[in-house]
Amino acid sequence: MEGSHGHDDWLTADSDGELALDVYQNEHSVFVVAPVAGVRPDDIDISITDDVLTLRGERKPPETIDHDNYFTQECYWGPFSRSYVLPTMVNSEGSRATLKDGLLKIEIPKDAKVKTKTIAIEGDDEIPPADTAAKKK
Repeated sequence: MEGSHGHDDWLTADSDGELALDVYQNEHSVFVVAPVAGVRPDDIDISITDDVLTLRGERKPPETIDHDNYFTQECYWGPFSRSYVLPTMVNSEGSRATLKDGLLKIEIPKDAKVKTKTIAIEGDDEIPPADTAAKKK
């Protein structure tokens, strides 16, 4: 719903803004890229807990302009946060982040313990139910 002068109510909401993410990988790392134009590195907190990456920060307006003087205000100013469940196990200790040209880029090494095992199919025999296998021991 629009207020006066085309102001949207979401611009004045008490909740945090969300942050868009691109997440991709190579053989050794997971990469997260987020557009954070106008945000200084000191205004961004990055944490990894288990397999969850959390970004928190604040976009501070470059100057204070009276609300009534805007014709249109579409830029979000204020706190933002985003939590993302990483798609693979990672080693957060080796993580690093850069901020260049308004893009935050985070590199998180994959955990070396994560390995893919190919399992061969052994014929037509069924695997016995778990409780049957336990009774044979």
